[in-house]
Amino acid sequence: MRAEKRKKKILYTIIALLGIFVLCTGSYAYYLWHKAASTVASIHENINKSKKRDSEVDIDNHDPFSVLLMGVDERDGDKGRADSLIYMTVNPKTKTTEMVSIPRDTYTEIIGKGKLDKINHSYAFGGVQMTVDTVENFLDVPVDYFVKVNMESFRDVVDTLGGITVNSTFAFKYDGYSFGKGEITLNGKEALAYTRMRKEDPNGDFGRQNRQRQVIEGIINKGANISSITKFGDMFKVIENNVKTNLTFDDMWDIQSGYKEARSKVIQHELKGDGTKINGIYYYKADESSLSDITAELKESLNK
Repeated sequence: MRAEKRKKKILYTIIALLGIFVLCTGSYAYYLWHKAASTVASIHENINKSKKRDSEVDIDNHDPFSVLLMGVDERDGDKGRADSLIYMTVNPKTKTTEMVSIPRDTYTEIIGKGKLDKINHSYAFGGVQMTVDTVENFLDVPVDYFVKVNMESFRDVVDTLGGITVNSTFAFKYDGYSFGKGEITLNGKEALAYTRMRKEDPNGDFGRQNRQRQVIEGIINKGANISSITKFGDMFKVIENNVKTNLTFDDMWDIQSGYKEARSKVIQHELKGDGTKINGIYYYKADESSLSDITAELKESLNK
């Protein structure tokens, strides 16, 4: 009889512990969900509806959409410029994501400013909206969504993750740091320097854009393995301080669940052109034929 009572006591203890575990896990999941939703709400910033669309994108209907990734080099006392501009189309039906990097020195009309200048100056002149309008005019395609990231945040994100790994295509030195060729591990300050070097790269701005993508991929790969609630909290804080987007939390959830297969094939377009000087200032002039071909492919991806 005593043995049976002991067994029941042990069973009740186990059930109680499991109950506590489930409650704690549920509370943890609720915290993450609530914090993620509140973080996205805090970084939300509206832009005008694209004039290059007759109707708005319906993510619930799995419409193809576009997003402009903006890497802005903002520092204390300096509004910054959009030094990294990557335009992407996402099509769940063809299961493709197409992207093109626009060199920061690209010579084009700055919409709303009434002048020709480097495309990265659009942000300094008129913020996100002017940059979006200028990219739409340059590529002749709609920008449905944007994600603006302060490049300085790379440092904080990488340090929060405990460092990232990238694959450097050549050895170089920049800003007091030395980077070897091949697989290397970077801390926050090193990652920021790694993404900023441009003049010594044989591929110029295209090479720098490739390194920026490497760092972003390294962050995603390392971030996918986050398990510490402290690190989650730190990451949310970095996002709140350094990211702006017009995507809502529901948009992000729907895209994550309904557009997964679009990541199975990524097509990268290279905008060809030549460097030139106008009044002693360097500009990148896009090849009209290359630009026209890219525009046609982007429109096809958007079913336009």
